[in-house]
Amino acid sequence: MTTLIESNEHKSLREAVAAFAKTHPHTPNAEDNKRLWQEAAKLGYIGVNLPEAYGGGGAGITELALVLEELGAAGNPLLMMIVSPAICGTVIARFGTEEQKRDWLPSLADGTRLMAFGITEPDAGSNSHRITTTARRDAATGDWILTGRKVFVSGVDIADATLIVGRTEDARTGKLKPCLFIVPRDAPGFERRPIDMELNAVERQFELTLDDVRLPADALVGDEDAGLLQLFAGLNPERVMTAAFGIGMGRHALSRALDYARERTVWKTPIGAHQAIAHPLAQAHIELELARLMMQKAAHLYDAGDDIGAGEAANMAKYAAGEACVKAVDQAVHTLGGNGLTREYGLGRLITASRVARIAPVSREMILNYVSHQTLGLPKSY
Repeated sequence: MTTLIESNEHKSLREAVAAFAKTHPHTPNAEDNKRLWQEAAKLGYIGVNLPEAYGGGGAGITELALVLEELGAAGNPLLMMIVSPAICGTVIARFGTEEQKRDWLPSLADGTRLMAFGITEPDAGSNSHRITTTARRDAATGDWILTGRKVFVSGVDIADATLIVGRTEDARTGKLKPCLFIVPRDAPGFERRPIDMELNAVERQFELTLDDVRLPADALVGDEDAGLLQLFAGLNPERVMTAAFGIGMGRHALSRALDYARERTVWKTPIGAHQAIAHPLAQAHIELELARLMMQKAAHLYDAGDDIGAGEAANMAKYAAGEACVKAVDQAVHTLGGNGLTREYGLGRLITASRVARIAPVSREMILNYVSHQTLGLPKSY
């Protein structure tokens, strides 16, 4: 029943975050965004999922997703919450060394430092098995040397380090296996180039080049032989948080449309009285609520330690939220008509932004592949 009925603690958290988020301007401004992040961190929202022993709130992805959803519903989504506390913080908390935990978790929780995440490559989008970024040991020093490229990495310019997914050679089999490395932003050979995006967002996207980046032995996160397990420990929360991002955005768009439909009067009645306006908005609301239920299920499964169950539910939640978000934004714009494309109402920019929840971090087609194979037991076509 926990996925159907929120506890009083969760209701209180939702109300507190919503009230906080409404006090900030809805502007894609870097300084406003930074201030929002820092103030949210001071209130314990950014690190709510991180262990109490390292300065976090001691809760889980359930609570972190709730925070992001409410920030988005108020028009203030923080994209880096998907990356810094959810992916990087989770991986370090679960698999990092004691030194890595002490070094990174308190500052990720209090908002003084951020960490980006690099997995996608030019020739390895959804197929992580084709990742070509390699890490080899320097036999003389024990250092790691990373070489490769990454694309569509969010917020590298504001992050203090990037958690890079590379591959090392298994000494027993000779095959490449995934491993995760903490790469400081000022590491020699670590270069970034902004990607020119038609996306009105504070957090910019980057292409990274790693040209023989030398890292100390302790830059490796966790066990070299458990890289795949560690990787998916970060990817499941990423999907849950992307769902929260989409649901929050959809709720924000729907809220603007409802306000307009109640007030805009044509032929003596508010346009919201007409079923051609009212029914599509009601459908958008229903689909957002359904997506939220799946998101909550995925988050609860993950927090309960069921990585396999969470993987299936997180993919479904991300799919459902992406579709519901796009539909809500489109309907909101149509409800406002020409006003839906004006800067005053702020909905036009969401037309592009809403597609993010469909495309990233994995496309809806790849999620359908996952459900076809893993859930329904159908054969693969690739």
